[in-house]
Amino acid sequence: MSAGKWLKIGITLFTFLFFFIWVMEMDVFARVGGSRSSGSRGSRSYSSPSQTPSSPSPTRQPTSPAQPMGPQMPQQPSMWRSLAMGVAGGFLGSMLFSGISHGMGMGGFGGSGFGLIEIILIGGILYFLYAYFKRKRQAESTAYYQTGTSPSMERQTSYAPSPQQQGPAITDVETGLRHIRQLDPSFDENRFSDLCMDNFFKIQGAWTNRDMTSVKNILTEEMFGILQGDADTLKVEKKINKLDNIAVRSVEMSEAWQEGGQDFITVRFMANLLDYTESESGQLLSGSKTEPVKFVEYWTFTRPAGSNKWQLSAINQDG
Repeated sequence: MSAGKWLKIGITLFTFLFFFIWVMEMDVFARVGGSRSSGSRGSRSYSSPSQTPSSPSPTRQPTSPAQPMGPQMPQQPSMWRSLAMGVAGGFLGSMLFSGISHGMGMGGFGGSGFGLIEIILIGGILYFLYAYFKRKRQAESTAYYQTGTSPSMERQTSYAPSPQQQGPAITDVETGLRHIRQLDPSFDENRFSDLCMDNFFKIQGAWTNRDMTSVKNILTEEMFGILQGDADTLKVEKKINKLDNIAVRSVEMSEAWQEGGQDFITVRFMANLLDYTESESGQLLSGSKTEPVKFVEYWTFTRPAGSNKWQLSAINQDG
């Protein structure tokens, strides 16, 4: 294979790699924690948080949902399969048209560079991928949007159903809470849920201000370091991640346990908000000021066993 062909292949691969990195990092600073999992959950750090009774079942679809929630979000593996097929098809088309164009004398200089058809093909593929991601984000946002105005931080919260409604699914949580109450008889689930809500809004506000010091007392040392590091990066890049119209739809306990003299409780938040990033001059860089984003996250709080102060130790993404 000639050096010119190797050069062409290298440039093509670099172009696709650059585009994928750009797409994957567009939302790296979306929401507190950058929409990624971080922090520590003790011995459960490397396992996904348990699903709550209201979480959608991964194995079966509900036959008659009480309230339709809009189009079902596509599963992530299907998206990547579609992208892989698109990329593979693009390369196949590029090779096919490359052979035709060279046969017709339409290739690049000396037959080793990019011809007009190849440039159009690559540009078309990149545009297709960009449009795909953009449509997908808008579809996910609007599908879960609930009409009506809401204040900047809205509390339309539904707590977990009673144990009688939940059945065996709540057993592990109840067992963990019973152990926690042994050293803290005053522990109350509703007060704890309210505390989690308060901390949720405080931490989101500090994130928007790019300064986590105001909530340092409700973060573990590890989480403070992670979040403040991300906030400092935003400052260096002169970006501001804005979070508007936050509406928490539900707060549910997912896990509760003790280990190493520490209490741990993981809480499932379901919420929607306007999540976008601006430059310091006010230019919109990513996200949308009008299309809300629905998300589910698991926040883990910990404290020394007993009636001590709770701190956020981890944020995990759903799935």
